[in-house]
Amino acid sequence: MRKQLRTAPFKTVATVILGLIAAVSGYSAPNKNKTSPDIPKTGNVKVIVRFTTAPNASVHSVVSAKGGTLQRILKSVNGAVYSMPASAVPALAQDPHVVYISPDRPVVGRLEYANPTVHADTAFNYGYTGAGVGIAVIDSGVNNTPDLNNNSGPSRIVYNQSFVPGAGTGDDYGHGTHVAGILAGNGSQSSMPNDVHTFKGMAQQASIVNLKVLDATGAGTDSQVIAAIEQAVALKSTYNIRVINLSVGRPVFESYQDDPLCQAAEYAWKAGIAVVVAAGNEGRDNSVGNNGYGTIGAPGNDPYVITVGAMNDESTIDRADDLVASYSSKGPTGIDHIVKPDIMAPGNGIISIASPSTTLYGMAAAGGLTVPTSYYRPGATGPSTTYFSLSGTSMATPIVAGAAALLVQKDGSLTPDQIKARLMLTATKTFPSSSSVTDPLTGITYTSQYDMFTIGAGYLDIWAALNDNTLALGSADSPTAIWNPATGAVTLADTNTLNGWIGGPTVWDSSTTWGTSAVWGGAVLGTTTVWGDTTVWGDTTVWGDTTVWGDTTVWGDTTVWGDTTVWGDTTELKGEDTRIVSASGFGRK
Repeated sequence: MRKQLRTAPFKTVATVILGLIAAVSGYSAPNKNKTSPDIPKTGNVKVIVRFTTAPNASVHSVVSAKGGTLQRILKSVNGAVYSMPASAVPALAQDPHVVYISPDRPVVGRLEYANPTVHADTAFNYGYTGAGVGIAVIDSGVNNTPDLNNNSGPSRIVYNQSFVPGAGTGDDYGHGTHVAGILAGNGSQSSMPNDVHTFKGMAQQASIVNLKVLDATGAGTDSQVIAAIEQAVALKSTYNIRVINLSVGRPVFESYQDDPLCQAAEYAWKAGIAVVVAAGNEGRDNSVGNNGYGTIGAPGNDPYVITVGAMNDESTIDRADDLVASYSSKGPTGIDHIVKPDIMAPGNGIISIASPSTTLYGMAAAGGLTVPTSYYRPGATGPSTTYFSLSGTSMATPIVAGAAALLVQKDGSLTPDQIKARLMLTATKTFPSSSSVTDPLTGITYTSQYDMFTIGAGYLDIWAALNDNTLALGSADSPTAIWNPATGAVTLADTNTLNGWIGGPTVWDSSTTWGTSAVWGGAVLGTTTVWGDTTVWGDTTVWGDTTVWGDTTVWGDTTVWGDTTVWGDTTELKGEDTRIVSASGFGRK
């Protein structure tokens, strides 16, 4: 764990640097007003209050005196959830023990070709299956199914807990079971002798820790996710939990340094668990003239975590024809301008485990988007009730989380930073300059540029990562992008340095092996330059559209999203190219 050391001379220098950045680039420090602007002004509200130290009875009495009722302790962020009058929030914020107050915001959820595309089949052949590694699935629950059993029969779901009030641990929505299948399904229900497609997950022998935070509609809250993260940390040693999969999220409302959801993700990261998060599905959003840039969701906006965007594998095992999914959210992040996503993986039309009685499967069946059983079992008729297809960064995330589990199986000493750095360094960085796709439902054409904020460090290649033995030293926090409105140029800065952290080098600038140009690649960067004092992009180098980078859109101090829409059902069902059942069989449109 890194220590934050603040000396008087450094603090002075850092203050000057941050002042210059704020003036030049739109960078903003964490909110010092101690209250999030989206807290309702009237009525009774449910808020997360973070304190300078772990809250005790004395602290609770202070909140109680203002009409607050304790709902849940959140030790990972020195906080608690309270129900209280909105009118009392400003007075509570004045208490010197209060660090920050935010609403208990809502969150929602985000193979046959996907695995060979990222070279997972080669890894399987060499015995990398995730055996002995625990993965916490924080989602809508995970249902027992033969695809999640051991070869000898017992279920690999080793622990179940629900954080949804009044709900059991089973999956009523259908999202978490689908995600778990991508992570760790063994494909047993599509492995009969005559089956032509088998739907296996990335880490087929990993253990699943089921932590349910989403209800039957796919909705949950910040506090439920935070409580689940804390439980994953508490169970880390018991089940060797080394990876958390978070295919859930919401919009960005404040700096990651103030956001309790992001801080909880960092809590797990510092405890030795790699946190893998969906980027979001807002890449087509041009509601504020940003062409989808700046739409990464929380907690994917945190520089610690591994944030995953989605590719379209085009139903082939050849990586050469794969294209970015136009719905995949793009960076830089709102408020802090962190360079995201970190890495890409297949996320479009991914077939995984279905639970017929769940909400998502019902929606798929009603829309004619189920998988015909004949697609994998010749001669069978009717729609499959065993597997179905979803699209979104929620589907790409477990592919990367599973890859992280394979790295841990190979070398259990790897830290989350080393896992992140190795996955990013070895990712494929050969892409076209741009691609376009026309939505068959709307007729609208979307064009994607293959820059650092769209495809991150590149396309996951797990076999390359398993064959790389370099151990990165230092932090793998994603860097900060700084825009100069006078020149239109963008440079990169060490996020830790900007925030006053000392105690070790950042991976990206510590050596030529892990340097910026090596990890992101010259084509993605737009040049081969590296940190700080040189230009990474000019205003026309990559995009050619200066309106994208106006100070009121991507680089403004507030969120770039035009509303509070979160990613969920519609995008993940329809995706980039809707899978349909037609007279010619199961295909894409």
